[in-house]
Amino acid sequence: MNRQQLIDTAKAMVADDKGLLAMDESTPTCDKRFAKLDIPQNEETRRIYREMIVNTPGLNESISGAILYDETIRQKRNDGSSFVQALTDVGIIPGIKVDAGAKEMAAHPGEKITEGLDRLRDRLAEYVQMGARFAKWRAVITIGDDIPSRGCIEANAHALGRYAALSQEAGLVPIVEPEVLMDGNHTLERCYEVTEETLRTVFQQLYRQRVMLEGMILKPNMVLPGLACSHQNSVDEVADATVACFLRAVPAAVAGVTFLSGGQSSELASARLNAMNVKFKSQVPWELSFSFARAIQQPAMGIWGGDSANDEAAQKALYHRAKCNRDARRGEYNAETDAA
Repeated sequence: MNRQQLIDTAKAMVADDKGLLAMDESTPTCDKRFAKLDIPQNEETRRIYREMIVNTPGLNESISGAILYDETIRQKRNDGSSFVQALTDVGIIPGIKVDAGAKEMAAHPGEKITEGLDRLRDRLAEYVQMGARFAKWRAVITIGDDIPSRGCIEANAHALGRYAALSQEAGLVPIVEPEVLMDGNHTLERCYEVTEETLRTVFQQLYRQRVMLEGMILKPNMVLPGLACSHQNSVDEVADATVACFLRAVPAAVAGVTFLSGGQSSELASARLNAMNVKFKSQVPWELSFSFARAIQQPAMGIWGGDSANDEAAQKALYHRAKCNRDARRGEYNAETDAA
């Protein structure tokens, strides 16, 4: 493990007010989104769509790194160059999702455990050879009646710790993603409680697994009310609660915090990130950045619709959403201009 290389890569991933583009949707997830838009669901269509993203002019102005999926990291552009090479050529750091997905957790109804530790060391070595410089593992925590349980939180935290240690051993910066889901009717206060408990447990495991915090990135949820909650808090209330929670639970040594969008609308995700940076950018020890998937991609996917004739218009939408989030990192996002 090259400690300085890990630290330098982690810093580069959150430098210059840029963020990460999550384009690591699994095949079933990508096909599901295509199906809603009547886009053909096959490997070649997925490749063409991802090539459109990779070829977007100026994407590197706002995006520092891109998270790829196993299928995607092996794909090439029409000119024969790999997506990894295309991203690297424009200064975007390539990364890779390495978990095998969240599965039903035995004896824990309504809860999930993320799998994928088997042979992970070998898979990480292969991805390093393919040019990846960071990795990602997502754990899922559901809020509901009598859940999450301690067993679920601890099991997922343990897996995140083992994954992160293996990633650093291989020379990859681990993105640690404990996602408390937005689904449900829970309040912002309940989300705060669960998020704090989850983060504290995750960092206990990271310490025990001897993970170097300066060489990792945290990818968490924002502290939000459930989508079905009758009271939807203001943008400023979300910003206040999120930062307060993180100051209590996230060590200062962590290189950066790159929020997931988790089903928020593109505009709300940008507005909430913006509010955090307006109010707290100079007061927190970490960079407050983004690692969005749908909140950047969805408008472009809808415009593209499976037709390469729409590439330019889709790329402009992708560029716009990425720029909006760079503006949000600077505390300069304008919701009225975005909506215009």
